[in-house]
Amino acid sequence: MKILTHKYEDIISVENILEAWQEFLLGKRNKPDVQEFYLRLMDNVFDLHKDLTHHTYKHGGYQQFKINDPKSRTIHKASVRDRLLHHAVYRILYPFFDRTFIYDSFSCRNNKGTHKALSGLREFSNIVSKNNTRTCWILKCDIRKFFSSIDQNVLINILQQYIPDRDVIDLLEEIIFSFKPNGLPLGNLTSQLFSNVYMNEFDHFVKHKLKVKYYIRYADDSLFFSENKRDLEKIIPEIKCFLQDRLKLQIHPNKIYIKALHSGMDFLGWVNFKKHRVLRGTTKRRIFWKLKHNPNMETLNSYLGLLSHGKTKKIKDKVLKYYLEDY
Repeated sequence: MKILTHKYEDIISVENILEAWQEFLLGKRNKPDVQEFYLRLMDNVFDLHKDLTHHTYKHGGYQQFKINDPKSRTIHKASVRDRLLHHAVYRILYPFFDRTFIYDSFSCRNNKGTHKALSGLREFSNIVSKNNTRTCWILKCDIRKFFSSIDQNVLINILQQYIPDRDVIDLLEEIIFSFKPNGLPLGNLTSQLFSNVYMNEFDHFVKHKLKVKYYIRYADDSLFFSENKRDLEKIIPEIKCFLQDRLKLQIHPNKIYIKALHSGMDFLGWVNFKKHRVLRGTTKRRIFWKLKHNPNMETLNSYLGLLSHGKTKKIKDKVLKYYLEDY
């Protein structure tokens, strides 16, 4: 078990808070609340530092709003002061916890992401299928209402295994318990880290207890690879039991299945086959919805980059035509 050697003082130092401010500021300079905070930046930083030093810091509430992309999601936005603290905490904790994660966990990590997860799927399916000479079976499952189902007390207990400094734990409790009644808020930078710390327990269970050699996780989506369908069927009850008993999570009953790769595996917006992948229908609709509601060059380039990772020539042509018709 790795133990965090950084202390509370490392997180709350003025230097760390100022470094966190530079990272927090990226892409937010024109936001009114950020500009207001910036007008009295040093006063605000020293006030935050003082509250943290005297252990009088209290996390504020959240502004709730919905976004549609096109699926509706509820976002909870903290104040600039609290989000600055989230960045200060993240700067110290992320490098440590990242070293505890398994290699094939791809969500919200530096030098990972969706493209590498998809490449991992291709690599593992080639290995298991002996370069497409055998059937590659894949068990896919995801968690029902993942972020809202994370048990805050279980999360604190996991964090305590790694962090001996009680002051750090108290600060993390203040952040975690600020969201009521349970779960983690979509919108906090710390939520990305904490969700990975939470599911890291499951990752290590899969690798070291179930002895699954070929396994990938992205957020709450998990893939298990085997040339034997029966082996995958046998581990499903153990997976469900661990998630329920240890993490208080449940697999979504409509999103657990075993498929042969040649019939197509839906993962991260793509339907993946042996030698190619095609864009999922909902992903296509999302692209055109985004271009309709946010038709700028940055959005276009983002989606052209996404489309470069699969068999998408017709869709690319349609996207370009759709964009040019608006301009």
